[in-house]
Amino acid sequence: MSIFRELRRRSKASFRTTTSTDSQPNDNMQSGQSSSTIGTAYSSNTPPSLQPSASSPNLHTLSETMKGSGVPPMPSPLPQRPSSNGSPANGSVRTPVATSPYAPRIISISDNSWVHQKILLVSGHIGDPRHLSIDGTLTVYHDKDSFPVTTWPVSDSHFKVLIHLVPGPNRLRFDFTSPKLSSSSAYTHSSWHSINYLPLINAPPLDLVILLAKDSPGTFDSVPERIQTEGNNLDVAIRKYRMAAYLWQAFTGEQMFRNGFSRRCFRLEEEWQTGSLSQRDLASGQIRNEAKVHIVRTEKTVAELRDLDIAQQYGPAKRKDELFNIAKDAVNAYFRPHPEQKRYVSVLLLDSHWDVESQVITAHAALGSDGGNIKMAIFGSHNLQNYPSCLEQVAPAFSDTTPTDTRYIANDCGDAGSSWESANIGIGAHMHEVGHLFGCPHQESGVMLRDYVRLNRTFTTREPYSTRTRSEGVRLCLPTDECQWHRLDTLRFRFHPCFRLPSDPPSHPDESIQAWAVEHGRILFTAASGVAFLELYTEGDDLCHKFLEFINNESGNIPRQVTVTESELRNLLPLEQQKKKIRLEIFSGNLGRHRIDDLNAVTSKKSLVKLPKGQTGFTSIKLGFSQMEGSEPQQVILESAFVQKKVLTSVKVYHGFALDGIEFCYEDATSQLFGKRGGKPGGDEFVFDARRGELLLGFYVRAGLWIDGIEILTSFGRKSGVYGNANGGSGHTLIPPRGYSIVGVSGSCGAWIDGFSLIVTH
Repeated sequence: MSIFRELRRRSKASFRTTTSTDSQPNDNMQSGQSSSTIGTAYSSNTPPSLQPSASSPNLHTLSETMKGSGVPPMPSPLPQRPSSNGSPANGSVRTPVATSPYAPRIISISDNSWVHQKILLVSGHIGDPRHLSIDGTLTVYHDKDSFPVTTWPVSDSHFKVLIHLVPGPNRLRFDFTSPKLSSSSAYTHSSWHSINYLPLINAPPLDLVILLAKDSPGTFDSVPERIQTEGNNLDVAIRKYRMAAYLWQAFTGEQMFRNGFSRRCFRLEEEWQTGSLSQRDLASGQIRNEAKVHIVRTEKTVAELRDLDIAQQYGPAKRKDELFNIAKDAVNAYFRPHPEQKRYVSVLLLDSHWDVESQVITAHAALGSDGGNIKMAIFGSHNLQNYPSCLEQVAPAFSDTTPTDTRYIANDCGDAGSSWESANIGIGAHMHEVGHLFGCPHQESGVMLRDYVRLNRTFTTREPYSTRTRSEGVRLCLPTDECQWHRLDTLRFRFHPCFRLPSDPPSHPDESIQAWAVEHGRILFTAASGVAFLELYTEGDDLCHKFLEFINNESGNIPRQVTVTESELRNLLPLEQQKKKIRLEIFSGNLGRHRIDDLNAVTSKKSLVKLPKGQTGFTSIKLGFSQMEGSEPQQVILESAFVQKKVLTSVKVYHGFALDGIEFCYEDATSQLFGKRGGKPGGDEFVFDARRGELLLGFYVRAGLWIDGIEILTSFGRKSGVYGNANGGSGHTLIPPRGYSIVGVSGSCGAWIDGFSLIVTH
């Protein structure tokens, strides 16, 4: 009997003090359940390196211990998106229940979550901030001492920290201390949190480049005091630039999560080198895998770069694109990408210089472009002295109120009157240009407007006095106060190749999107890669103020066909703008873009075609510009679509370096010609298996100003190959929407075909 009593006693003790996390992964946690863990009050003589290193348990939360006390429950952590790679959570552990109401509580990310970035932004509370307001310090310890200890300020019970992660599971301990608390143990107010890091290696990276003139000394503008304390040489520039890039990444990953896209983010190219993300690594020579910064020199001298005088913020540049082109030529010569290969490159212009006499920043330009095979952003180094160079300097850098000494460095547009504001402008404005590199235009709000003047609030809990606004800063920086990417920016990132996750389906090679104006004012959009979102612009608008997105919030899937109506789109606009001319830009799941300059023209009777037997046909949006000399409209209604005994047996394509004509040939030896019989004598013929019922399904068209080439697609899945110029223009897949079939083609022809669309009907 004594044996059974002993087993029963042990069973009860185990039940009271332990839970298992592997029975229910955090991604399926019930709504409102705390994702944070509150650790045991360890004795003061237990060193951090000897603390438990297994994954975090699902322990009782402070809100649970307060049940029945009359105190309202604490805010729940932000909901965690489903695991991005389908990997299971870590195994379970057994840890005693915490006893301290001051244990840190992580609210921004669930325990055992999976992320894909080395530096992660984490935020949380000390206790319940609605009933507890306390300042202090949060200390972060890494499992197995994988990274040096870091400390972060706690303001009014709120904290924000940047966590360094190593690949695989990361077991983190958070300790809170405050002079207002008396404690006999240094580890009393502790909690544990586990985060799993899976680096991305299959997505293209963002390359970091420092550009130097061929005779550059490799220094940047800095005040004498800072030159004495930290230096202003190339090595310091590399560390500061690297830290800025990790801040871009941490900021963007958190913004994507808040927009419901998990913590997907671009990756940085990394290499095995002396670590600089911790100042202790630099002192000890610790080797780590960190972002590589390429040093690239141009053929220009410092004097030649500074003579360009293209500081954009001081008015229209005389040659505003010249420095961008110089940088692009140097980057192209350095990386030597294949013509079909795309590189994404952020460039820091180290030879930028504040010219006190002319009050101009020379050898500087703020530009970004997603055109060509090198997508590039450039920005000057005139704010660089104020950047943090490691994690320990992030909070101090964004809190430093030292006035800007314009005898040595620039007060950028009057928005950088203090050190922390200068860091905002330099890091944030460069990130704005990186946004352009990733395809983002200017927006009505957010980073792509100029929201980066508040970038500091993302990484700090308090904001100091601002010279820009001439007012005291925010006492407590909450998420609503922070800088943001606009929703349209995050939609672009969601489908950008640099932001792909391992769980994403393979990218469809066809990025085209087509529009079909049909009956009752409806417009059908079709895309093989899915229809992601559309933007509306009224006449005179440069910025998008209204948009529609078609993403399934639960599955993340996007439809291949969507239907909108003209009235639906107009009703999205303010009443006074509903009668204006509307321009649409529609985006596919591969970020292919289709532009409709006039919505009314698309839905007008001009898109209707009279067919035999009183039927009505509808034309797809035309490819090609129909602007060649002598170009005339043409149209062919296929006889096989209306005459029962007419069987389409083949299609002849006449082509040279462009598409000259298409001839539809029937079983009875008759034919119909669209365009001309030019180019290759006799053309090329593609034959259908008519006896087995093979039909014309659609076309793949290469088009720009005119129709460069065409490929025939059949109902059996066969393809003819592209006739004409297979690399000309851009690709477009023309297949009728569901419920419709091809009954003809229309367009225009000059010296060759310069306009093409399908005619479809029910």
